[in-house]
Amino acid sequence: MNISVELTLTPLQDNFEPPIIDFIKKLRASGLKVLENPLSTQVYGDYDAVMELLQTEIKATFINLEHVVLTMKMVKSDRSGYEPNF
Repeated sequence: MNISVELTLTPLQDNFEPPIIDFIKKLRASGLKVLENPLSTQVYGDYDAVMELLQTEIKATFINLEHVVLTMKMVKSDRSGYEPNF
């Protein structure tokens, strides 16, 4: 079963960019399809592979940052090819 996950990592600190960049680089290194835009990062792939990656990387990020918010949306399908038709 394929899923699509949208993530927005928000470190609650002054120097917020390095943890976001580190998180995205770790997602990219997974071999899964990862797309970014200025507001979020999307990960696409098999449910088990995506969730295993997220469990590991979210935990590592939470351990390394004292105050952080992670917003996540999940869709049960691979929406990586979506193009608006309007």
